[in-house]
Amino acid sequence: MTQHPALAADLIGSLAGTWRRLLVMGDSIAVGTGDPVPGFPDRSWAEQLVDALGHPEYLNLGQYGARAAEIRAGQLARACAFRPDLAVVAAGANDALRRSFDDPAAQAAVATELSRMVTALHEAGALVVTFGCFDLGRTSFAPPDHRAGISRRLRALGRLTEAITVRCGGVYVSFLDHPATGDHLFSADGLHVNRRGHALIAAEVVAALTRRLAPAS
Repeated sequence: MTQHPALAADLIGSLAGTWRRLLVMGDSIAVGTGDPVPGFPDRSWAEQLVDALGHPEYLNLGQYGARAAEIRAGQLARACAFRPDLAVVAAGANDALRRSFDDPAAQAAVATELSRMVTALHEAGALVVTFGCFDLGRTSFAPPDHRAGISRRLRALGRLTEAITVRCGGVYVSFLDHPATGDHLFSADGLHVNRRGHALIAAEVVAALTRRLAPAS
């Protein structure tokens, strides 16, 4: 994994023209909220990805606070109608942060929703990218007595997200064990990454897509 967020700038242009229609759907991760940080572009990871891809047609359906079932019900039809050839799905974090996600039935329900989204986009012709969230349990923003539970649930979400993505031939980018994880990546709300974090996400996604294309080149 890359560790320097400036990598996104180094690779801008290397993917230009590879994909023509970029879709981003999901929760606030998709929306791209985050506090500004001096020295980093005041742009979301998705906006930086658009730059790296050479400005394809772009649709972002992200919705603050949306859970997996709400994302599938409210965004999937419009997402497929857009006919993306590259789709990023950020879903499940708002489910995993709840203690109820420890219930295997709750995890199965989220897996079903994610599978429906990823499968539909894959069958529509898109390469699907998903994320494993940064581990909030490794930051001081999470209360000490909640950290182990948060980490456990986010890792459970990561495992099921990865399995679904791989099954559909997609690209899973995990930040769960990223060496840069720490308070300095997060906004004042202690929940969303700041612009330093967004630059890092953009760099990792660009690097993952570049690796994906490497065998063909």
